[in-house]
Amino acid sequence: MIILGISQGFHDAAVCYIKNGEILHASHSERYSKIKGDKNIHNDQYLPYDKIAYYEKPFSKNLRRISTGQSWQSTKIKYDKAFSHHKSHAAAGYYTAPFDDCNIIVNDAIGEWDTISIWNNMNKIKSWKYPYSLGLLYSAITKNIGLKPNEEEYITMGMAAYGEPIHNLEPYLEQNNHFGINKFIGRKEDLAASVQLLFEKKLLELVDMCPKKNIILMGGCALNCVANSKIKGKNIWIMPNPGDAGSSLGAAALMYGKKLNWKGPYLGHDINKEINPKDVVKELLKNKICGIANGKAEFGPRALGNRSLIADPRINNIKDKVNEIKYRDKFRPFAPAILEEYANDYFEGPMNEYMQFVAKAKHSYSSVTHVDGTARVQVVKKDCQSILRLILEEWYNKTDCPILLNTSLNIKGQPIVNNENDVIKFMERSGIRVF
Repeated sequence: MIILGISQGFHDAAVCYIKNGEILHASHSERYSKIKGDKNIHNDQYLPYDKIAYYEKPFSKNLRRISTGQSWQSTKIKYDKAFSHHKSHAAAGYYTAPFDDCNIIVNDAIGEWDTISIWNNMNKIKSWKYPYSLGLLYSAITKNIGLKPNEEEYITMGMAAYGEPIHNLEPYLEQNNHFGINKFIGRKEDLAASVQLLFEKKLLELVDMCPKKNIILMGGCALNCVANSKIKGKNIWIMPNPGDAGSSLGAAALMYGKKLNWKGPYLGHDINKEINPKDVVKELLKNKICGIANGKAEFGPRALGNRSLIADPRINNIKDKVNEIKYRDKFRPFAPAILEEYANDYFEGPMNEYMQFVAKAKHSYSSVTHVDGTARVQVVKKDCQSILRLILEEWYNKTDCPILLNTSLNIKGQPIVNNENDVIKFMERSGIRVF
């Protein structure tokens, strides 16, 4: 039986197909519609299926919406079974994790009523309900400083390193209308630092409530790699798509009811073509920047080599050039992708293959280091399913540098490149060669 898991209706819609424990395909709607954060599923995402699992319970959610003065939201999808929002989040982590016995922390803006929940394996043991919400407060502050909520919280996280945590935001955690917070006086960097510090404090409090050594973090808040790095003494798993889009996988996994064969996040649209790593490195040595669009697209918000813009990290002004190409703020950092056997020589601290933590840099490549001396490292393992591993090996052979700057292959405000037509448009607009 092929199970189709669906998350849709609010933001970041996605589908996931599971058969006998194998993840056949998983993709973000925005990659097909070209609408950033698209909330709807589109016809070209559908494949043959037998049953549909839905990622939340629409009736319960609508009761909460009505009780808080919002309108009733109709569900366009006909499903065979629906699971609660936080249970779908938890399942996406649990059924892909490398361990069985664990605690799970689900932390997001809001589901039906839950905003935070703690689980003993797949049994919920504690929850916090609206209006108390770390996720809603973080999004409200993101909007307060002039950014887009539900999309640019990661910019708030990066901005925090430039500020001082001078604001006490804890009283706002239980505000009925988080987005009604008045404008704060002072620098937006200080506001970002204040909400980041509060988030880290509360996350560690949640971790202290989890007695088990193995811990899973899920929900959109699990993308806060700075906060994740503060956790000590735990074995941590974060499915690379922990937000609402990833709950399409969680819902399908709940209907399947057993562990999935997790092979990695390369689960989307397939651009099947041959790439010679030597040609890629020649382009990097000549023009310093190029794109990679090869194989199955990453299921998740971060490019991990199959839809990446890569560059020579040794060039002093390369960060500014890449930011110009992507129309991004110049203060924003980029991630380093590094061969796993050299990771500890260049960085100190938590690292993994999915860019879920930050580590202290032990090198002088400022293009892949944030203002606070940290980097969101992608450790590229020998069994990596992306062509990026072979490119890095060739790059190291030519330069003695095991690092490449890696960012998503897109323009600010647009979804990551998905198919061959997207590649052509990106090359025409940017002037950058994409392999």
